[in-house]
Amino acid sequence: MIWYNQGLALVSGLLPNPTISLDAITICMNYLNWDINAKLGLSAAASVRVSNELGAAHPRVAKFSVFVVNANSIFISAVFSAIVLIFRADLSKLFTSDSEVVQAASDLTPLLAISVFLNGIQPIFSGVAIGSGWQAIVAYVNLACYYIIGLPIAYVLCFKTNIGVVGIWWGMITGVVLQTITLIILTARTNWNAEVEKAADRLKKSSSEETIDLMAVT
Repeated sequence: MIWYNQGLALVSGLLPNPTISLDAITICMNYLNWDINAKLGLSAAASVRVSNELGAAHPRVAKFSVFVVNANSIFISAVFSAIVLIFRADLSKLFTSDSEVVQAASDLTPLLAISVFLNGIQPIFSGVAIGSGWQAIVAYVNLACYYIIGLPIAYVLCFKTNIGVVGIWWGMITGVVLQTITLIILTARTNWNAEVEKAADRLKKSSSEETIDLMAVT
């Protein structure tokens, strides 16, 4: 996701007034990346907890863990989003004193608040998916939602309409929303008892391979 965000920031350098656009989106991206790094910690926690509970044959606890981590993350994101909106006129002043850049960044902060809130959901479900052993699915979902859908929409909104850098951010939000919805549907339709059986099979297979490797060494 971070590479996706940075790629969209680079696109803003192609706008007619690239200095202001790039400065504004970079300021907002800095705040967004700080938030993403915090949420990646929760994502890792969700991944570890779910994988441990599946390995311990506790499907109900694994399902409950998904709810607990998401509830906490959404609450934190709601607080962060409120802070962004309340201090929208001051956040950019920590980076620049240029009035045009400050105004451009301030115009982006409502979209930044939306992205911050989405970060309370999307990384958590990604962590749950990874902890459940769905790494390949997550990779395909990310590729489709970010680069096949989100990036082209950002380009069209940015260069084919008159909304400029705001269009880039709307494209980014579109990709994240689609990814989030997809992961929510996958998680909601999950049979956790079946996932426990799959985890047990993977554990047995891994143990068998380790035994074979040890026998080969000895």
